[in-house]
Amino acid sequence: MNITYKINTKVNAEEVAGLFLKSGINRPLNDLPRIKKMIDNSNLTITAWVDEELVGISRALTDFCYCCYLSDLAVDKKYQNKGIGKELLRLTKKESGESSMLLLLSAKTAMDYYPKVKMEKTDNAFIINRK
Repeated sequence: MNITYKINTKVNAEEVAGLFLKSGINRPLNDLPRIKKMIDNSNLTITAWVDEELVGISRALTDFCYCCYLSDLAVDKKYQNKGIGKELLRLTKKESGESSMLLLLSAKTAMDYYPKVKMEKTDNAFIINRK
């Protein structure tokens, strides 16, 4: 299996919603205009492909020098445990800059994953949830 990674390549809302569904990530799958906005307003997107099939995505907002907020990390369940998520994280960190921190909010179901890929758990975050 040959996996290709692409930086800031165009993806459409249908592809991304399909990947979100296949990955099990909780996102507004039936709201394609919102998913399109999510993609269009991100300034760092890294995708993983097997042939022409989108199998993974890292979607982030960053200033490329101080902070990078990783808002989505999703890998199709049939391609999980193959190092795709780890490589998406590595590339996101590389592209956002060595002096930039990488920050994310984890779903409860993914809390065990991030320490395995060398992310440090923190307890000094605050949130105002969406409606």
